[in-house]
Amino acid sequence: MAIRKLVGQNLKRFREEAGLSQEALAFECGLHRTYVSGVERGVRNPTIEVLAKLAEPLGLPAWRLLVPLGNQPKE
Repeated sequence: MAIRKLVGQNLKRFREEAGLSQEALAFECGLHRTYVSGVERGVRNPTIEVLAKLAEPLGLPAWRLLVPLGNQPKE
């Protein structure tokens, strides 16, 4: 799977688990909602700094956005 698609799927899953809309997550990160949408759809290529911004309000380390679902650590 392409890394952008993987990041997008993970971001969407973690965002929904946290009960946040794209708009709410974007606000918390200081990003635009359409940018968050692009990341989730795998059409944006976020930098490492943006991954950290996206992960922080979700209470995650940024590296979790890069790990396939089956390889995620048990919580």
